[in-house]
Order: sequence, then C-alpha cells, then structure tokens
Amino acid sequence: MGVSADKLVIKIRERLIRMPRVWKRILMISMDAFALLVALWGAYALRLSDWTPGLTSERLILAGFAPLVAIPVFVRLGLYRSVIRYLPEAAIWTVLRAMLIATMSWVIIIFLVEMAGRGIVPRSVPFLYFVLGTLLIGSLRFLAKWILSFGTGLRRNEEPVFIYGAGPTSARLARALTGQGNRYVVGLIDDDPSSVGRDIGGYRVYPSRELPVLVDRYGIKQIILSMSAIPSETRQAVIARVAGLGVKVRSLPDISDLVDGRYIVNQVREIEIDELLGRSCVPPDKGLLAAAITDKIVMVTGAGGSIGSELCRLIMRWKPRKLILLEASEYALYKIEQELIPTGDHVLVPVLGSVTDSMTMRRVIRQHHVQVLYHAAAHKHVPLVEANILEGIRNNVFGTLTAATVAAEEGLERFVLISSDKAVRPTNVMGATKRWAELIVRSIAFDPESVSNGRAFCAVRFGNVIGSNGSVVPLFKRQIAQGGPVTVTHPDMTRYFMSIPEAAELIVQAGALSGGGDVFLLDMGEPVRIGALAENMIRLAGFQVRSDKSLRGGNSGSIAIQIIGKRPGEKLFEELFYDRDNATSTSHPKILRAYSSGVSNQEVAQALERLKAAVASEDEELARSVLFEFIGVAGTDPVANIESN
Repeated sequence: MGVSADKLVIKIRERLIRMPRVWKRILMISMDAFALLVALWGAYALRLSDWTPGLTSERLILAGFAPLVAIPVFVRLGLYRSVIRYLPEAAIWTVLRAMLIATMSWVIIIFLVEMAGRGIVPRSVPFLYFVLGTLLIGSLRFLAKWILSFGTGLRRNEEPVFIYGAGPTSARLARALTGQGNRYVVGLIDDDPSSVGRDIGGYRVYPSRELPVLVDRYGIKQIILSMSAIPSETRQAVIARVAGLGVKVRSLPDISDLVDGRYIVNQVREIEIDELLGRSCVPPDKGLLAAAITDKIVMVTGAGGSIGSELCRLIMRWKPRKLILLEASEYALYKIEQELIPTGDHVLVPVLGSVTDSMTMRRVIRQHHVQVLYHAAAHKHVPLVEANILEGIRNNVFGTLTAATVAAEEGLERFVLISSDKAVRPTNVMGATKRWAELIVRSIAFDPESVSNGRAFCAVRFGNVIGSNGSVVPLFKRQIAQGGPVTVTHPDMTRYFMSIPEAAELIVQAGALSGGGDVFLLDMGEPVRIGALAENMIRLAGFQVRSDKSLRGGNSGSIAIQIIGKRPGEKLFEELFYDRDNATSTSHPKILRAYSSGVSNQEVAQALERLKAAVASEDEELARSVLFEFIGVAGTDPVANIESN
C-alpha cells in the first residue's frame, strides 16, 4: 500500500473514531441494509444468470422486507453493541446465526406472499441470499476492524480483556494498559445500572449480569478487577462471580499506589487469595506499633523466613534505631538484607547463625544492646519435622529455650515467640514442639527476676499465613502452572488463613500489649475448606475444575484435583483455643488473650531435662514419647487448665 493510500486509511479511521456512537450505529445499520440489498440482487443474478434481473413489484416488495426483518435480528443478537475494533474472529459465528434467523424470517414472508398469489421466488434464491449476506455482513465488520486498527500498533496476538469497575480510575488504568504488553481493553463492567450503556473515558460500560455472554461474544481472555472501583463490602462477591467464567482473573492496583510509585503503570497482578477469603481488615493501632518498634534496637530470629522477613519489612517502616537479622540460611539472609537496604538509612545488621548457639545469641545481644526480640526461627513444615524428630526438637524447643534464656539474662525488655495453632492439642511433632516453646517462654516470664524487672515475655499463636514457605497456596500455584493435578490431602480438611502482612502487624501489636506470660490468639476468622480453596485458585487462573475420575484425559482447559490422603501428623481441622470461653478480649479487636497457669517452672525444667537426655541419646521414639507425655497428649492433660483465669 502506498503512502497516499496509508494516509487515506488513517484519515478515515480518525474520522470514524471521532464520530459519535449513535452515528456509528446509524452508519453500520445503513451499510448492513445496503449489503443485504446487494446480497439479494446477487442471489437473483446468480439464479437467473442475468446481472440485470427484472424489477417486478413483487421482487421490490420482497427486497424491502429483507433488511426490515434482518436489522431487528441483528440488533437483538448484539451486532451493533460490538466494539468493532476489538471484534474477535469468533464473531463470524454470531453473524452466521443472525443471517440464518434473518433468512428464515424472510422465507416466511416469501411463503405468505406466494400464498397471496403474488408470484414465486426461485427456491435457491434464499440459500444464495444467506451465503452472500453472511459474506458481506461479516466482511464489512472485519474491514471496519482493519481500518480502525490500521496504524495503531494493534497486534493479532493481543488478548481482549474487560476491566471490572466503572469510573475515572478504571478509565485511566484502561488507557495506561493501551499499547502495553499483549492486552487491549474492550470495555468496562459495572453493577450500577446508571453506569451501564455509558461511555467512560472512551470505554463502553457493560452490565455485570451479562458477563458470561460478553466473555463468549468478545473472546475475552482476562478480566482485570479495578479494586479501587469496587466497594470493599462487595469485593469478595465480585471475585467469586468472575472466577467461574473460565477466564484469567487479575487485579489492578489502586490508583493511589500508582501515584505513590508502589507499582509501575502497566502492572497487573494476580488476585490475592485473602481477597477471595474476604477477611475483614482492621487498621493497625499505630500507637502500639510505635511503642514496640520506633527508636528501639530490635532483633528478629529466622529473619529470612516468611514471617520473619515480613516482620523485618514492618519494623523498618517504623524506624527502629537498629535492626539485627539473625538467620541460619546464608541465601535467605542475603536476600532479605538486599531487600531492606534501600528502604531506609537505619542501621541494619545481618548475622549468620543459629538460635541453638547460645554463644552467638549472647554475643549479638550484648554487642548491639538489643531491647526487643521477635523469635520467628523454627522448623514449621509438618511432614518434614515428623520425619526429622530430633532436629525439630533441637531447633524448635531448645532453640527457643536458648533464645529466651539469653534474652532474660541479658535484660531484654520484650521477647515475642511466634507460635502456631498446631500447638493446641497437637497430633504432630511440630505442633508439640511449639507447645513446649510456649511453656518455656511462660516459665521464663513468670520467673521472679523477670517479673520484678518488668520484662514482657509472651507468645502469639495463629494459623496459616497465605504464601508462606511450605504453605499450600504457593504449592497449588505451581501445580496449576504445570497443568495439574492439584493435590489435596483431604477434601474436607479445613485451615485458618491470614495474610503475612496482617499477621506481622498483629504480632507486633500483641507483643506491645503483653504484661508478661501471655499467650495471645489472633482472630483468624472462619476456617477455609482446602478443597474449596483449590477449586477457587483453579478458576481464578482461568481453568475449569476437572474431576479426579477424568484425570487421564479430556479437556486441556481444565485441571484436576487429586485426593492424596492425609500426611503423617496432620489434623483434619486445626484449633486456636484449648477453651474458647476462657479467652478474653484486648484493646485490639483482632487480638485475644489466654492467661496461663497450672504448670510450675520446676515441672517445665524437669521435663526439659528428660527431653534433653532423650535427644542426646539419639532415641527418636523416646524423644517423641517425652515430647507428647508432658503436654498431656499420651495420658492426662496437665495443660488442660493452663488457659484459664
């Protein structure tokens, strides 16, 4: 195509784009009516082998009826609601269906005219009219699409997407996506009837109730949620609604995040699972956070882990005087240090070492005059700890004993143990070691010297955090990315979930509330069925859930869920309380307190000696027996009354 021809096409495109939508529709209807008349003329010409078939009164009447019956059909099937520039190839089937219905309607009129004795139409004319009409109507639309896309850089591999949410924010984000990556925005989706049918920022607003039809009509591959345009109270329902449409569901950041520079303009992220769970968000108490961190010398053990690293990020935002990162993994320590270095000019001290090494712990605490310690270092993966009992006890029990003892002896103001819901009536080694850790911290907190010095040693107990190392959520993501199957241990297994940032904020606030010896319980909301979580994640990724029975073959757009059975030590459901009625509220609505009493420091010390001897003898069975015997799993429960006033 020459330069002048290119300019002509671009000029036509610009004029069409600037044309009001109502005039665009009038133009399309006029062109369709003309195309149908041409198709009818062509049908007669081909049938009669005469390019100038006679124009009798009957033929003129029937020719007039052809567009009169076809245009309403086209309107009903949505041919004039389509955004021509983003018309998918699959739209030819809509054109085919519309022409078939229009032709059949015209044939009925032919039959009525023939019954009135006003002439006969050759039988092949309706068929030829249908074929020619389909070709002309379809060609007009794809020609218009080519003209409107000419010179815009629109590529054939671009995916049509909808943005859910109508408003200035959604329109700005839609424009920001134009020309970025391989997406183009077809239009906006909204629940508000007053917005439907309007153009916002040049983008058509469609009703959410028609989403299944719209997805099919436009060949939509993704639905991007403009979360700032969706009210928080309806967000969960919106995500659940779009998750079952067989398309990928993504989320756009809030426009304030773009302004603050927290996201690049064209960043589209996956839906966070906590958005699907619909947990209510309680703003953090800034006074508690500041009291616990600001201008303090803080140490975090297990600083490279899921919870430990998030605690470090939170602490850095609240301007500590110094932050010490203790981590046994060299790579994890390097990674979190490199992430935190650009976040501020506060003193950051990486320490490579283990919490089981008392000399390292004492040296670091003395050298840096640590005031607050968050103990997140632990082996947490249930099957792995079950298979490595002695190492689990060494790290989780005696590592906590070392850290808490040194912290008390060195006069730390505050020590916060990160515990787990698996510590409640534990059935696995990991949960049992966490219960021991709680009792160790409690016994040190109630030591007369700690009480007289006002040192606050406490534990914070909560359930699973979304996306943590070893969590089911990243496992499901990997399995979905590999095409499945997604492995679920038991379809009715339930777990509590919260986001890592929320858990970190609540841990720090709970520590600030402690008077010493507390076990704090974080409000985890309602338990989530793991089978339902797997199904939702599959749908959010744009796939259908395939039953385990059809695992060996079938639909490439579906992913199977495979039941593999419970692993050693796993519970069907977890608990946060020994006795829910004995938990009392605090000044924070998401934090509960369970007061501890009933096990003396002497009993804890004696049990630790027996456990230490069992570990030293490398006797796994004996160590396991001592581990569970003391916390009352194998016999009477001396801890049953611990959490009572």
